[in-house]
Amino acid sequence: MSGPVAMNPLPSPLPRVSLPGVHGSLVPLAPSHHDDLCEATRDGELWKLWYTAIPSPEGMQAEIARRLDLHAQGSMLPFAILDAAGKAVGMTTYMNVDPANRRVEIGSTWYRKTVQRTALNTECKLSLLTHAFESLDCIAVEFRTHFMNHQSRRGIERLGARLDGILRSHQIVRHPDAEGSLRDTCVYSILAHEWPMVKAHLRHQLARPRTA
Repeated sequence: MSGPVAMNPLPSPLPRVSLPGVHGSLVPLAPSHHDDLCEATRDGELWKLWYTAIPSPEGMQAEIARRLDLHAQGSMLPFAILDAAGKAVGMTTYMNVDPANRRVEIGSTWYRKTVQRTALNTECKLSLLTHAFESLDCIAVEFRTHFMNHQSRRGIERLGARLDGILRSHQIVRHPDAEGSLRDTCVYSILAHEWPMVKAHLRHQLARPRTA
C-alpha cells in the first residue's frame, strides 16, 4: 500500500446492525435466540468436535451472555445467523476488534450441520466482508482456525483469504477429548485492496449451482 493511511479509528463498541440476504440474514445476537441455537448445535452434536469451540445446549445461555458482554467491552460484535425462514441456525462475530488499526477478525462461527457448505454460509461471509470493508472501512479482515480443522481451512481459502502464517503452540486446548494439547493456529487475512476481487469471486460462487 502506498501513501499515508487515514487515522480515523473504528467506533467502539461496533454498532449493532442487521445484514439481510436472500438465503438468510445476520441479526444482532440476543437471549431470545437461545432455543433455536440449542436445537442447531444438537444437529451433528457440534460441541463434541475437539478442534473447535462450539457451545453445548447446556452452555448456550452462558455463551450468549459471554458474547454480549464482550460487545459491551468493545472487543466483539456478535450475530445470530438466521435461515430464510427466520430460524437461528448458528452464530458468528466480528471479534478481536482493533479500533485504532481498523482491523477485525471474523470468527467464533458455527452453523448447524444441515446448512454447512450451503449458499447461506457464502452469503453470510459476503455480508460480513462487505460491511467490514465498505461500511466500517477496515484495512484488513482476519480469519483464524485450528491447524487440524481442515474443513474450516478449506472454507476460508475458498473465500480468497491468504495464509499469513501459523502460530505454533498458540493455545491450550480445553476440550475433554484433547485436554491439555496445544493448538497451532492458522492465520488468514483479506486486505482492503484485495476486497474487489474477493467480492467478485463470492458473487460468482453464489450465482452458480453448488456441486459439492
